[in-house]
Amino acid sequence: MPRTKKPKFQTLTGMHDILPDQQCYFYDIYKKVKSIADFYKFGEITTPIIEDADLFSRGVGLSTDIVKKQMYIFRTKGGEWVSLRPEGTAPVARAYIEHGMHTLPQPVKLWYFGPFFRYEKPQAGRYRQFWQFGFEIIGEASPVVDAQIIQIFYHIFKDLKFQDLLIEVNSIGDRQCRPYYKRLLVNYLKSHQNSLCPDCRRRIKENPLRILDCKDPRCQSIAASAPQIINHLCKECHDHFKEVLEYLDDLDLPYHLNPYLVRGLDYYTRTVFEIFASEEKNDQEDSEGFVSKNALAGGGRYDGLIKLLGGKDTPACGAAAGIERIIEAMKHRKIKPPYPQKPKIFLAQLGKKAKRESLKLIEKFREAKIPVASALNKDSLKAQLKLADRFGVKYTLILGQQEAMEGKILIRDMTTGRQRITNIKSVVREMKKMIKL
Repeated sequence: MPRTKKPKFQTLTGMHDILPDQQCYFYDIYKKVKSIADFYKFGEITTPIIEDADLFSRGVGLSTDIVKKQMYIFRTKGGEWVSLRPEGTAPVARAYIEHGMHTLPQPVKLWYFGPFFRYEKPQAGRYRQFWQFGFEIIGEASPVVDAQIIQIFYHIFKDLKFQDLLIEVNSIGDRQCRPYYKRLLVNYLKSHQNSLCPDCRRRIKENPLRILDCKDPRCQSIAASAPQIINHLCKECHDHFKEVLEYLDDLDLPYHLNPYLVRGLDYYTRTVFEIFASEEKNDQEDSEGFVSKNALAGGGRYDGLIKLLGGKDTPACGAAAGIERIIEAMKHRKIKPPYPQKPKIFLAQLGKKAKRESLKLIEKFREAKIPVASALNKDSLKAQLKLADRFGVKYTLILGQQEAMEGKILIRDMTTGRQRITNIKSVVREMKKMIKL
């Protein structure tokens, strides 16, 4: 059998087309996210795909994998260093500062839905161009905000028909108590550094907390015996986290305290969380043989980010979820989104005048919100009736040259084969009654 020649142009590695059969998933997720955003009075924000590269190196952290390995950075013709956005919180924080949102009633509640870019090894549910939605609450320090963000994401997944959700939650302290914990952790890790992966040996100096999140089994076994930050929180962080957990208990949300959950971005403080579908929580090997756990969503509090980017000292909390990963999990569970409404009527035509009349008639059906299918490119009645059968419509309207000239149209019942002629001007009204819309 001859080998099929590959097309000259294909999507780049890690990029993917979103074809029509995928769009129904995207639309279903967007619709459910927007419904909850509207209910909780979040305003939608769309930030540029390209931002100043320093926004992410400063906000996300120079030692993070995103900044060191994954950002798409390039120089413009004007000499500016810019980056395709790798995540959504830093651009939202930039917009909050730039547009003076601190003068608005606080907190400011924003949500977004769009594409992001990270240069990393593609694997299941992970791409170099990927889509996320996120919710941010800026200007409120109360633990109730942490709980509400978790609640919002949990109920979005419930609305998407996930039944097996698990929330992992932890506190990573703040600038008061985290430095002391870091010293304890570094002292522990140094005694095991020869057993760590090369990346984590580097992280001991640059970002020791990230070692707790490493997927290499060697590092995971060492991290499992490391000091736990939850035992070294200052009173303010301890009380804050205790209150978050009390809210989660009151909401009856299924959470698990994971003392080694840290998240991968430097701007997080205090509460961090991830949400898994339980099957996704089971250990899975990635393409390098490392054990990974695919969270559907994750986030937490980032009280220092606004000030770090040049704004006032402003508390904030938020989270994001990956669309492709959600779709993969939905397909795995055979959760199907609602498909577009099927046509109930097929309009067949014969001749040039009939085609012209059909164009006008189709628009009248659209205005009446009656789904109708047609094949204006076909001239054979037999071919059009065959297509009508494939659509499974109850009625087919047949408009020939003679009928078009007389202002008439034929209605055929596709089940019984019975036919009758009616006036074109009244056919939309008649069909509305017949299909009981």
